[in-house]
Parts: sequence; structure tokens; C-alpha cells
Amino acid sequence: MTEPTAPWRPDPLLTVDDVMAWLRKPKHTLYAWHSRGKGPRAIRVGNTLRYRRSEVERWLDANTDPES
Repeated sequence: MTEPTAPWRPDPLLTVDDVMAWLRKPKHTLYAWHSRGKGPRAIRVGNTLRYRRSEVERWLDANTDPES
């Protein structure tokens, strides 16, 4: 017998303001990172940027200093 699977839940899309508050970085820094291909990957939805929460977490993990 197979175990029941958890219902699918979409990965929340965060606004620039959400990520700005989370990372404590100015909005212009997030836009500069995006234009330079740095920072968390973003999705353009119309004329706004959105960030998948999992993508911001992945970026944070990839940019965390290794333990000493």
C-alpha cells in the first residue's frame, strides 16, 4: 500500500518589497543584482519582479560562509 502524498502547494512568489525586508537590502540593490545576473533569480510578471521563496533560500544557502 502506498503512503498518501501531501497536497501540492505552490511555491510562494515574493515581491521586491518582501525580499528587501527579508534581506535588509535597499530596493535599488535588488534591481541592480537582477540586471547584473547576481542575487536570487527573479521572475518577471508583467512589469514587476517576483521571487520564488525557494529560490531566495537556495541563493542564501549558496552564499552562506562555510563553517570554520
